[in-house]
Amino acid sequence: MTERAREAVVPHLAVIGAGPAGLAATVAAAAHGVRVTLLDSAAEAGGQFYRQPASELRAARPQALHHRWRTWERLRDGLRTGVKTGAVTHLTDHHVWFVERHDKGFTVHALLGPEQVDPVEVRADAVLLATGGYEKVLPFPGWTLPGVVTAGGAQALLKGALVVSGRTAVVAGTGPLLLPVATGLAAAGVEVAALVESADPRAFVRRTRALAAQPAKVAEGARYAARLLRSRVRLLVGHAVVEAHGSERLEAVTVAALDVGGRVRPGTGRRIPCDTLAVGHGMLPHTDLAETLGCRLDGPNVHVDDEQRTGVPGVWAAGETTGIGGAALSLAEGHIAGRSVAARLHDTAPDPRTWAAAAKARTRLRAFFAALDGVYAPPAHWTEQVTDDTVVCRCEEVTGGAIREAVTELGAGDLRTVKLLTRAGMGWCQGRMCGPAVAGLAGCEFTPSRRPFARPVPLGVLAHAGESEED
Repeated sequence: MTERAREAVVPHLAVIGAGPAGLAATVAAAAHGVRVTLLDSAAEAGGQFYRQPASELRAARPQALHHRWRTWERLRDGLRTGVKTGAVTHLTDHHVWFVERHDKGFTVHALLGPEQVDPVEVRADAVLLATGGYEKVLPFPGWTLPGVVTAGGAQALLKGALVVSGRTAVVAGTGPLLLPVATGLAAAGVEVAALVESADPRAFVRRTRALAAQPAKVAEGARYAARLLRSRVRLLVGHAVVEAHGSERLEAVTVAALDVGGRVRPGTGRRIPCDTLAVGHGMLPHTDLAETLGCRLDGPNVHVDDEQRTGVPGVWAAGETTGIGGAALSLAEGHIAGRSVAARLHDTAPDPRTWAAAAKARTRLRAFFAALDGVYAPPAHWTEQVTDDTVVCRCEEVTGGAIREAVTELGAGDLRTVKLLTRAGMGWCQGRMCGPAVAGLAGCEFTPSRRPFARPVPLGVLAHAGESEED
């Protein structure tokens, strides 16, 4: 049988995203007789969690920037084996902008390289969405100053480029991501002046059952806390950064205590000198591709069944696109999805016993992170710190005052109307970054906008889409 003939009879899965979920699904599906094309926008597999330094940097000990390194090695080796045997095609630097559904399956449309202009089309029998999540960014006065970065951005610089953005940092916001970011910066020689967490520590007491069910996660948090203690990082719990100061770039931040209702306590502000502020307020799932395919959402998350199938035939989803829950949950979901795809594409009934351990881990981890969601919520009254001249939508330079005026003076009551009246969300990011903040200021629910494409596309690419005859 020729190679082309073999490919014609072997079912083909397109996996979008090479983080923990995408890698686990790729390895599992390929091991069970499915031909897999793995598409990812990064130059190396691993996603944000296993982000690798550029090969040109010749990092001597990249494992020092990660934990669960042996898990990464197993995933990496499984991917390499699949590529070597021809079971897996790994397409790096491929930015997927649309997934087309048709009678014979799916066509994944991607743009190649940093310029994102060379169109690539991959035809497949099924698609697995492992597109991960992105950081929620809430504005405050001074947040646009150079030196203010997202917590994930600071971590990406450290892991991917082996650099830090300054010598003295404050890590602030809310969420479990702050701990590895602060410890990573401290280990890299940065003076971490403070870790500022807005969550109320008493909220953990009300969720002890869910936390106790995951002793490994609790121990992991304790290890981070011990490392921060050894580095003499000041921990300010129940506090928030209310303003960033500087003329040309960041020079200091003002931190204040919060009351039980999430409001700033008058007279508690303190100024902390720093040249870097790494700030994050949680994560949101990437759902653009899922929405264009017609997948149902449960709140911000893509809805899946016990096999990680969406409601659209032939479409699976795994990892943080189905709900933010960390690498371990993503691995479990990816493994289940890969095995389910293999069974379904071979027209056999899936045997849940083959992924029983992963399903058990999934159940426990989902409960654990549901408990954390209740703890790590942004302060209830964060909008009170957004002044009228604070830029909220950076792409279109729309201020908090303009958004408030659209609501109080012009009658806007939803995101779409605010967008039409102010242009907030009409820029390059299409509201992905400013959407939660605009919704908060407008007093309406944040709902992801359904867009025809997952990213901006040149008109020339659209004009020639569908002309390729190659997989």
